[in-house]
Amino acid sequence: MIEIIHQGIMTCIVDSGRYGYAAVGVPPSAALDSFAYGVLNRLLAQNGHAPALEVIGAQFSLRFHRNIICALTGARVRASLDDKPLNPWTSFSAASGSVLKVHEVTEGFRYYLGFAGSMALERVIGRFATNLECRFGGYQGRALSVGDRINIDGFNDIPWGAIPGSTIPMMKSPHRLRVTAGPEYHYFSEAAQKIFADREGRTVYDVSATINRTGIRLEGQPLTFRNDVDKSIISEGILPGTVQIPGDGLPIIMLYERTIGGYARIARVIRADLDRLAHLKPGDYVLFEIIGIDEAERLWEERQQRLASLTSPVGRLSGISPARVS
Repeated sequence: MIEIIHQGIMTCIVDSGRYGYAAVGVPPSAALDSFAYGVLNRLLAQNGHAPALEVIGAQFSLRFHRNIICALTGARVRASLDDKPLNPWTSFSAASGSVLKVHEVTEGFRYYLGFAGSMALERVIGRFATNLECRFGGYQGRALSVGDRINIDGFNDIPWGAIPGSTIPMMKSPHRLRVTAGPEYHYFSEAAQKIFADREGRTVYDVSATINRTGIRLEGQPLTFRNDVDKSIISEGILPGTVQIPGDGLPIIMLYERTIGGYARIARVIRADLDRLAHLKPGDYVLFEIIGIDEAERLWEERQQRLASLTSPVGRLSGISPARVS
């Protein structure tokens, strides 16, 4: 069993997401950083769909009520296990009664904690992920809070794994987001298109304080619509990473909690860069860069190959993990 002592800014249960149900209005609600989530599953020898904790903010802490093996990925953090420093992006063993604390987030925004066992949660529409807006899935359909307890069943003894530092993605601002043109890209003037994503004339956007798992609002120079088009569209399907432009001309990057939208879709963040959206936080800077479909597909293949290469365990976990350092 694990017990939440402090939930940070927000902690919720995520997994690989509910795909295939957009036609009936059910969004994926997936882990926002799928690379970090995928590495977590590899470190813990999970099947790729296991539930994990997605955490925002420092001061997160929990107590273990059984011996267990865990791993921590995502944002770079300064963490400890029973006040001894703990390396992220590795698996580690925790004894019953020990306390994990995250003291500081040094780079990025969201981080992930998983366990070498099965969290005793109910699947809803095939997955464990929390749909916060509709209040289903995860833990009672809500974010975790102080005192919540979750049982861990089916404890697994696994090899210790560590991810080379060189393969951990950069999560610092400014964030360069590569995009492909959206269905309404032509709704905007040529000058606006250059301001948005031209390598020479593009503007730098600030991440506003209005961000959540639904979307990220940006602040900066508004984009102008052509005079002969409407500033809204009949609501149509949207994918994670869709960049919508409402009437005020300022971009909104959609994440994993919507299936339709009624604003012009100027672009979509390429799949290879979607993970970076998990780490945009208020005050960060964003630059868009438009690329072609072929390049976007090549970058996705490279990303998938990089994840597939991270498979080799290092040693056997027993007692105190090599992932703990003094």
